[in-house]
Amino acid sequence: MEPIHLAQAVKEMDLEYIVVTSVNRDDRPDGGASHFASAIRELRRESPRTIVEVLIPDFKGVEKDLTTVAEAKPHVVAHNVETVERLTPTVRDRRAKYHQSLRVLEYLKNRPEGLYTKTSVMVGLGETDAELEQTFKDLRDVGVDVLTLGQYLQPSQYHLRVERFVTPAQFEAYKTLAESYGFLYVASGPLVRSSYRAAEFFMKGLMERERLERLG
Repeated sequence: MEPIHLAQAVKEMDLEYIVVTSVNRDDRPDGGASHFASAIRELRRESPRTIVEVLIPDFKGVEKDLTTVAEAKPHVVAHNVETVERLTPTVRDRRAKYHQSLRVLEYLKNRPEGLYTKTSVMVGLGETDAELEQTFKDLRDVGVDVLTLGQYLQPSQYHLRVERFVTPAQFEAYKTLAESYGFLYVASGPLVRSSYRAAEFFMKGLMERERLERLG
């Protein structure tokens, strides 16, 4: 019933853009892929003009589960690499793998549904500028369209400490560097998060242009 209730709520609120995500569901055989797909289908049926973005786990890289989500046709699929390759074992869940995340993003981008792909990276965890640039390159090599860069903040004393606070000027420099690799859009700033309004505005504008082009 959750997908139906979600779609009804979005319709009642007349939302233009929605980001759907979930807690990790490794307890389910498909990692929750079918539930994502049900939610996407209900949202697109009830609110056909609402842009649907899903923020998904890697589903352990299982293509069948990724296909389940893709075939429901969200407009945007986000999967976060979160950090540079060297820091992945420290920053992310021990089951997460940097190159597996890249493969997930590449698989989704290359599918026939024509999905836009998106990812997010946190800075301030001890990464170097050279490692960040390599990450930008890796992401573009697998066709990622939208990148968000934000400052890591330590949620509690039990989490990784902040290694540095990046200045707004440096965030702007990262944005310029990332854009040089050809992303459709880069949001970069201390308060930027994966689901960031500026990126949503960009996607809405892009899809409206595509709609008008189809109408001739």
